[in-house]
Amino acid sequence: MRLMYNVRLIHYSANPFITARYNHIMDSVVKEIKNYADGVSYSRMTEEEKEALKMRIADSIITAYTARSSPPVNALLDVLGDVSSKTATPLYFKDRKIFSPYAVLINGCMTRYMDYNDTYLSKEALHPSDNVPPILAAAQMAEADGKDILRGLKIAYDVVCSLADAVSIRDRGWDHVNYDSISSSAGIASIFDLDDEKFENAISLGIINNVSMRQTRAGKLSMWKGCTVAYQTMSSLLAAMNARSGLTGPSEIFDGEMGFKKQVSGPFDLRISPHVLKTMIKNYPVEYHAMSAAQAASQIRNKIKGKIKSISVDTFRVAHTIIVKDPEKLRPENKETADHSMPYIIAYTLLYGEPDVNSYDARYLKDEKILDLIDRMKFNVTKKFDDMYPEYLPVKIQIEDDEGKKDIEIDVPKGHFKDPYTWSDLMNKAERVDPKIADVVKELRNLDRMHAGEIFEVINRVKA
Repeated sequence: MRLMYNVRLIHYSANPFITARYNHIMDSVVKEIKNYADGVSYSRMTEEEKEALKMRIADSIITAYTARSSPPVNALLDVLGDVSSKTATPLYFKDRKIFSPYAVLINGCMTRYMDYNDTYLSKEALHPSDNVPPILAAAQMAEADGKDILRGLKIAYDVVCSLADAVSIRDRGWDHVNYDSISSSAGIASIFDLDDEKFENAISLGIINNVSMRQTRAGKLSMWKGCTVAYQTMSSLLAAMNARSGLTGPSEIFDGEMGFKKQVSGPFDLRISPHVLKTMIKNYPVEYHAMSAAQAASQIRNKIKGKIKSISVDTFRVAHTIIVKDPEKLRPENKETADHSMPYIIAYTLLYGEPDVNSYDARYLKDEKILDLIDRMKFNVTKKFDDMYPEYLPVKIQIEDDEGKKDIEIDVPKGHFKDPYTWSDLMNKAERVDPKIADVVKELRNLDRMHAGEIFEVINRVKA
């Protein structure tokens, strides 16, 4: 019997499948993410980081509230809002739970649709708080607490921003939300406390079928502009759930022969570092590259005398590419295009004041006074401003009116990491939206003392 056992043991250990499994070398990008995640703990986070993350969670709930009854959210609710499961997560501002990945899709669409949540600018521009809905859902599923949420969210923030630093993919035709697939998978896998093998499978499964095209943000924009990242993070949660249950994904998802580097990004080296304090809360619901322009237009508005004869705007190339150059930006036909149109945002603000979530209503899109001002604008890309970006967000607006020429130049807008939001600023933003959501913000300041379920209870004290 002993001899037979030894023969079987030798035969088993020589099995090429088993040998390959135990000799597997983790993909280099996944290894960097896993090593970084393993080094993050709540106790080692700075107090400044903890407060910044709590503020960004609260800000994401403010922005979600503004889109709670928006057309894409209603469409998604119509299709998915009744899908029940033993694995269920609360919908924001509703009295119901649905299958957790679908809850992430709908909550994520609320978070993103009004283009009012935070931003990070580098080789790619993206919105780190798009990671909040999947992290909250994972924590609720795992019966985790606020400290676990802050740890998982820090991992997601640092991963997504470090990817944005590493390589740009938009000029290759791919959307930045691909990075959110990776970062949310990492944060979720950390909250689920997955081992090395399952962690790698979660990352792999989260990206393999979820490579998003940049056409989402080209030409006339659609509702999908505010939904695509939510779809990515929904898929990340589903991927992590499947990885936790033992489903495997392709190996070498970044480094492989047909991997992410070969097919999507080109070569890059990922070095993850802290980024939370370099992310920026939005003061207005506009594409972030127009934030300084909106603030400058608001300030110069009070100086205008008589009729505006011409408007000259100095900007930088990235802003011109994303929110100026397309013909659709001169005549936006829907909300999704208008909040990505610097000409529209400047014209609206000069005429009606600071933009808010109602600034893209149909009556404004067809306003002849707005369209006339757009026709009087000229945009110039300057080397000076190109060199300042992305450390700064410069703009110069010069207006000629009945009195003559006057101009204003802004390097960074309110909410930029060089002029950051405080809790007081965030409360003011909430009050501008709805005093009811301001009460939620007050309570979320203490979310590190709550369990995930309690956090959803706080959010859902405000009903749609």
